[in-house]
Amino acid sequence: MSTVFSRLGRRRVLQGAVAGAVALGLLLWWLLPLGEKPPSGTIVFSTGTPRGVYQEYAERLRTELGKDMPNLKVKLVSSAGSQENVQRVATGKADFTIAAADAVETYMLRHGTGAGRLRGVARLYDDYVQLIVPRDSDVHSVADLRGKRVATGLPDSGVRLIANRVLAAAGIDPQKDITPLSDGIDTGPGRLAQGKIDAFFWSGGLPTRGLVGQAEKDTFKFVPIDGALIGKLHTKGDAARYYRATNMPESAYPTVQRGDTVPTIAVSNVLITRADMDPRLTEWVTRTVIKSRDGIGAHVHSAQLVDLRTAIYTDPLTLHEGARRYYRSVKP
Repeated sequence: MSTVFSRLGRRRVLQGAVAGAVALGLLLWWLLPLGEKPPSGTIVFSTGTPRGVYQEYAERLRTELGKDMPNLKVKLVSSAGSQENVQRVATGKADFTIAAADAVETYMLRHGTGAGRLRGVARLYDDYVQLIVPRDSDVHSVADLRGKRVATGLPDSGVRLIANRVLAAAGIDPQKDITPLSDGIDTGPGRLAQGKIDAFFWSGGLPTRGLVGQAEKDTFKFVPIDGALIGKLHTKGDAARYYRATNMPESAYPTVQRGDTVPTIAVSNVLITRADMDPRLTEWVTRTVIKSRDGIGAHVHSAQLVDLRTAIYTDPLTLHEGARRYYRSVKP
């Protein structure tokens, strides 16, 4: 009797092992192509300003890329933001970057150097425009910024691009009707708290690390950007078509919002590269971006929104051949 049970036990163990091996094989097929040696070499990734979401996301992504491609060196280079990022990739100063769709479109409309070589890898997450003022400020709308000291972002940032458009839509000349300053998310919160500026614009994923600390101190509030302004932006055409009306969820900065949503503008972010980037390397990068969503998202909340179903929509750029190969490989 014991011999029979022993045989049955061994058989069940063997069956379990086979089932486990099949499951592991399927998992490995999803994560990494079996039998294929990972790409190697060096790539340059243009990020963003310190304490911004681009920087934080890129740091986490570099770690994940290192797991999948141990012999690939990823060099991170900080930048002013979207506008500089697009220019760097288009001109070959960087290989990959993240940029807001409006900044990409603007560069293309201006026929920037190498614009025709730009390609999309994945749509990532949305940036939310955040207009921040002190808690006791008398600024309650964009129009109230007239005559104020307003930080509109670094000169080559996506923040500067969208802030100037929002101000113009409200009838404010960014150069004449305010005192424009060039603070980004790295210096803006501190200078606002010190009373050195009256307001600053930021456009980034939610929540942005550079605002979280100040939010906990409850020293600022958000100014709503209403739908009427967005309607005016859309009448101007060009890159403004990528702006959409939305609400910043109450969970973004709960100690500041106190259960309220904030009307604002959102614009999608795209991971981009150039047409001449190695297709095989780009395919591997795309795979890592998609499969690392939850791991990165545990630390960078915005990354939780990366989704295989929407990642292919990299408008205004066509997909890079390597990214297209990946999406085709996982298509049901």
